[in-house]
Parts: sequence; C-alpha cells; structure tokens
Amino acid sequence: MLKLFKPLLKNIVIVVIAFAGIAIVFASLFSSPAQTKDITLTELANKINAQEVTHITVEENTVTATFKDNSQGVTKKETESGLSETLKNYGVDPKTLQQIPLEVKDPSGFSYWLGVLLPTLLPVILIGLFFWFTFRQARAGASQAMSFGKSNLKLFSPFKDRVTFADVAGSNEAKQELVEVVDFLKNPKKYIDIGAKIPRGVLLMGVPGTGKTLLARAVAGEAGVPFFHISASEFVEMFVGVGASRTRDAFLTAKKAAPSILFIDEIDAIGRERGAGLGGGHDEREQTLNQILVEMDGFEKEAQVIVLAATNRPDILDPALLRPGRFDRRVTLDLPDINDREAILHIHGKNKPLAKDVDYRKIAVRTPGFSGADLANLMNEGAILAARENKTIIEQIHLYEAIEKVLLGPERKSRTLSEQEKKITAYHEAGHALVAASLKDADPVHKISIISRGQAGGYTLKLPTEDRYLRTRKQFLADLAMTLGGYSAEETIFKDISTGASNDLAVASEIARRMVTRYGMGKFGPITFGKTQELIFLGKEISTERNYSDKIASEIDGEVEHILSSAHKTAREMLRKYKDALDALAQKLIEKETIEKDEFEQLVEQFSIKPAVFSI
Repeated sequence: MLKLFKPLLKNIVIVVIAFAGIAIVFASLFSSPAQTKDITLTELANKINAQEVTHITVEENTVTATFKDNSQGVTKKETESGLSETLKNYGVDPKTLQQIPLEVKDPSGFSYWLGVLLPTLLPVILIGLFFWFTFRQARAGASQAMSFGKSNLKLFSPFKDRVTFADVAGSNEAKQELVEVVDFLKNPKKYIDIGAKIPRGVLLMGVPGTGKTLLARAVAGEAGVPFFHISASEFVEMFVGVGASRTRDAFLTAKKAAPSILFIDEIDAIGRERGAGLGGGHDEREQTLNQILVEMDGFEKEAQVIVLAATNRPDILDPALLRPGRFDRRVTLDLPDINDREAILHIHGKNKPLAKDVDYRKIAVRTPGFSGADLANLMNEGAILAARENKTIIEQIHLYEAIEKVLLGPERKSRTLSEQEKKITAYHEAGHALVAASLKDADPVHKISIISRGQAGGYTLKLPTEDRYLRTRKQFLADLAMTLGGYSAEETIFKDISTGASNDLAVASEIARRMVTRYGMGKFGPITFGKTQELIFLGKEISTERNYSDKIASEIDGEVEHILSSAHKTAREMLRKYKDALDALAQKLIEKETIEKDEFEQLVEQFSIKPAVFSI
C-alpha cells in the first residue's frame, strides 16, 4: 500500500512547493519596504508644515512620503481632487508644498493585470499541475507494468575496462576450452565445413574466487561479438510467469544479435534440481528453469549464440541442464598451483610500486590453497599496510604480513599478556615448531609468533614446499604429532595444560577420525564407515548415516584414541629429547615475539636436530 501512495504524496509535495514559491513571488511584488508605515492625511500635512518631508510620490490615489530619517509613510488622497487641493484643505501652504520634490507615477500595466487575473487563474494552475504530475506517474507505472517481463540484460562494452586471456593467469586448460568458443564465433565456417556443431552452453565450475566471472569477461574481450550478461537471480520474481517471460526475452535478445554470447552468473540460483522436496512443480523458480531448458534446446542449427554460465555448486544443478545439447562443455577451474599463484601475483602487482627485492615465488610458496581473489586481496592488503606506515613502496615484509592478516586476521597488539601467559604461549608455539622440525614427513616451519591474531593467541606457520594433491598416512601422523606439540610442551614444562590447546585438540581429533572412517588408514583396512546424506535444496551436508554396528563404533573410537595417543607420545618424546632446543626457542620467542624461517633453521642446526620417521 505504501508503494501505491508514494506517487500521490510526491505530487502533493510538488504542488505545495509550487504554491509556496508563488506566494513568495507575490510577497516580493506587493509587499512594502520594511520601514514603511500607514499614516493619515492629517499626519502628512503636519509633517509637511514641520518640514520633515523630503520627497512625495503619487501613484493613482496612493501617496508615499519619504521623511528625513529615511522612513516612509503611505496614505490615500481623495479620488475626485488632486493632492495639492487635498493638502490645502488640511492647512498646507502651497508654497511649502512647492519646496518638496513631487513625483507622479503611472500605474504598472503588469501589476494591474496580475492583480486582476492571478487570483482567478492560480487555483486553476495548481489543479492542472496536480493532475499533470499524477497522470505522468500513471503513464510511468503503466510503462513499467508493460516492461515487467523484460529481462534486465546488460551489454558488455569491450572498450571499457577490457579484459583478455592475457589478464587471466593460470587455468590454461579452461582458457583453451574458451579459446575454441571464441574462435567458433569468429570463424564458424571452419568448424561447420568439417561437420562440427556449435556448443550450446559452457558451464564454468569452481570454488569461489577462482576467476569464473573474470574468464567470462575475457571471453567478451576476445570474441569481438555482443556479450550480454545477467545474474540468474534477476530472472525470478514473486509473480508467477515473470521469470519465464524474462528468460524468453533474454534469449530472444541474444538471438537477434547473433553471433553473440549470453552469460548467466550464479546459475544455481534457478538451476537447482527439481523435485528435491521444496516447492511444487509449478513454483516460479521451476517454471524459469523449464523455460531455460526449452530455450537452450530450441536453438536453430544456424543460431550462433553460446550460453556461458558460472556456478560454485555444480553438484546441485538439475541433470537436465547438464545433458548434451544444453551445457555441452563443463570447464572446471581449480585453485591455482604454485606457478599459477606466482603468475597471478605478477598480474596484480603490475600497477603497484614494489620494492626491487620483492620475490613473488616466496609469496606463492606461503599461499597454498589461496584462490585468485585471495591473492588479489593479499596484494591490496600489502599496499594498505605500506600506506599505513607512510611508505612509498611495498616491501616483502608488507606482503608477508598481508598473508597472515588474510589467514588469521589483523595483529592484536593491544591484547596484553601477563608474564606467565606469555611464557606458556611461547613454549606452546615452540613445541609445535620443534616437533615439526624433528619429524621427517612434517611440513617445514616458515614463521613462529606469539602475537595474537584473530582468535589465535599465537601461531606456527608451516607450509609445504610444493603443492600437494594427495596426502599419505605418514604425513597425517606427522601432522597429528605436530598439532599435539603445543599441548605436549605445556605438559612437559609446566606439568599442567591450558585452554590454549583446545583448537589443536579439535583439529587432531577430526584428522584421526577421518583417517579411520574415510581414508582406510586405521586397523580396519580398506573400508569406510558412515554414509553422508545431503539435502539438495539446502546445498550442504545435513547428516551422516551410520552403516555399522555399535561394536564397530566402539572399535572406531578405540582406534582413533590409539592414533592420538601414539601421536601424543611421539610429540612428548621429541620434546624431551630436544628440551634444550625447546627452552632456547621459547626464550627467543619471549624476547622477539616473532621468529622467521631462516632464524629458526639456524637454531635447529645449532642443536643438531635430526628428523625422524613417525609410524604406528
């Protein structure tokens, strides 16, 4: 209801403002000067005789007298007689009157007609304005109603912020797939002559931040054909049939501009699997999806229109969308490897003033699992940190700190620890690092710090030297021992434990349970336990079904406990064996708060720590 009354309220406000403006004009036209006052003819005659009048103006029957103090008085003379005769009747000597400058003004024609016509025309004008604005709003509303079913397609301009494949680092296989799409649009005859058909649709799949939309923009920049883009959520409205109508309009627009590309971002908003238990067969989202299926399958053979779509949830899409003839190609964008990360960092560092000693390779080594968006954010955070220090160039240390800020959050230097808490934190982090250095299959330590970041009181940054796509049982066991290193250090040094190890215990417990139930790394051998059930319309894991007996459940718990106990035992043995190194590392942390990789490796060499193999 509020939306219906908004245009009416707007018109009323406009008319009131117009009326106020006219009133102000009238006031300025017909108002008297601020120091003018009404006087009688007797008072005027007395002031003339007293020689206090310096000027007299006569306009029709209105007499305006100016006095020596620059004030003015206004009075009316008799209609049938002149001013001299009137004042003579009031005792004014004609000779005295002759000494005063007298000005006679003709009445203004504009003022006369304005005063006559405006009182009659003003109400008519105001009413006319009111109806004009009202009908204009009604015409605009009718126009919007007629265009309600039109899609909000946006035409990408290749001349504004043009992106090409050269601006997209990594994803070489994905780019190759899209290069063929661009080539087909540019040279369709080459493919048609050999019997190849135009691909109907290309689905870009990947986790958030891997560059799906960026690749689509690169296709637009390379193709040189009209590129229309729209978000899938813009198709669906609360009114039934609007989504299907907008879908028809979007595809019709793309066909008219063929050869062209239609890009639908986040297609999972309307492409979720039908019949998943939420909504009926006639709800608006499903009608929109049905229309997309029909439009993609209804392309004429000669129609040179390719549909690009992007999603980070391909597992929940309707199978009808993914069948051949609709989305013929599915392009998967993985997280970048170390070489791709280095190339991406080069791209995002092009227009930034970087120090000459900035090593992108070292940054890439410290950022496994980072997406392209994460790396762009990292470079931006590095620039912000440099600007905060009033530096004119971005140094390597700024980028290192930006990595930790992206991973853990900003430093909490205002969080003051007591001497005892600082000592506990130092031994805890030193325990993590020392156990990692003493086990052969553990990842190398890159940094140790007892400065709080985010929710962490301190942290030990350990990273692999190369990207890994598989993890072995020995690597998991080494990770478990390293994770329990902080807990074991507190236990060994202080004969007590603190709440600082709570997150370590949760991580270690989850790793050990997955080793037993999912990876076949326990005593049970090559078997998995538990069946994950997923509700498609929720798009996430909802529960795990037990497909094993209570006896097996008890044995699983026992095996998890055995793995964790072995890791705990190994961590304590390593810390007792290298207790001198533990004390030295903790003391250095208390003094410096942060230790980098090179300094840590020198300390390890000083105490002759030899990495051992941990297995059970």
